[in-house]
Amino acid sequence: MSPVNGHANNSANIPNTAAQQVAPPTSDINIPIALALTATKVKELIANLEVPFHPSVIEWRVTNTSKGGGSRRGQVLPYADQRAYTDRLNTLVTPAGWTRRYTIHTSANFERGKDQRIVAKVLVTCELTIFGLGLHSATGEEWADDDNAATAAEAQSFKRACSCFGLGRYLYHFSGTWVDLDDRKRPKTIPKLPEWSTPEGWRRGLRPYAESASRRSERTTVGNDGDGDGPDSSNRGSDPGASSVREIEQMEPALGKRMYRGLLKAVARAWNPKDIRETEVQQKVLAHMQAAERGFRRLDTALDRVGPEPLTQILRALNLQSLTQVDDLQTLHQIVLALEVAAPADRATH
Repeated sequence: MSPVNGHANNSANIPNTAAQQVAPPTSDINIPIALALTATKVKELIANLEVPFHPSVIEWRVTNTSKGGGSRRGQVLPYADQRAYTDRLNTLVTPAGWTRRYTIHTSANFERGKDQRIVAKVLVTCELTIFGLGLHSATGEEWADDDNAATAAEAQSFKRACSCFGLGRYLYHFSGTWVDLDDRKRPKTIPKLPEWSTPEGWRRGLRPYAESASRRSERTTVGNDGDGDGPDSSNRGSDPGASSVREIEQMEPALGKRMYRGLLKAVARAWNPKDIRETEVQQKVLAHMQAAERGFRRLDTALDRVGPEPLTQILRALNLQSLTQVDDLQTLHQIVLALEVAAPADRATH
């Protein structure tokens, strides 16, 4: 059973002898935390956090592959190493102006692969504090049979926590580009970054295209009892639990009621985010919803390339009448991949 289809997280703390990294409590650090930032300084700091990384630190990861016509192609997405995130924080607020705390858990309630073997997952929670702005927490996860599971999950949780403050958030707007791969499944060429994703373009006011309003309406109109506001990750309260609940609630308009409720039930066995008491589970739900949001964004990009007819055929093959019936990440992933593979190679651009 995959994590989007089933079990609530049964976590157990790893003893301190493991590779657990825990930062000292902020109360034990002799830093003038009481120095409050003015509203103008807060706005300026957040704006500087949101600026994209310099293209020189951007790397590309192959996320999906396909083979047809004798050539191998892969979908690539840009990312930045966590050192780029720490460098930005150190530059803006100095090393003394922020801190992070990691907690590591494990869960053994997952089946992996065609043989459905039981494999544990490493779940890392990162609490990131930027003095003067507040605290955000986020999780990262990796299969425990990966030799670098703890390191990968730690980096993922840290970068996700940074994105709650706006740092690296722009990378979530990329939907992926298909390129040719070599024999070692490495991209032969890398896409050119759009101007909005460079520091110069961002400062000139360029921004990524927003999700199609009509498609968002299609997903949210059916049975949507939300307040109509889009997702917003700008909560800066000091209570990570309350902040996570607010962020989860704000995901409903972007996902639609069916997907929103489906993920709540599958990941947390709950109908209301306020009923989720464990911070780790809250963060896990939020991570799945953010993944669904990115999936819908990729789907919209693919639809712009191929039109609605392929989507109708894909839904029919899955015994679905419309996207409003999709309530799990696995099905959404199948639909997106099928649409992206159908997209003409010469038009697959950002």
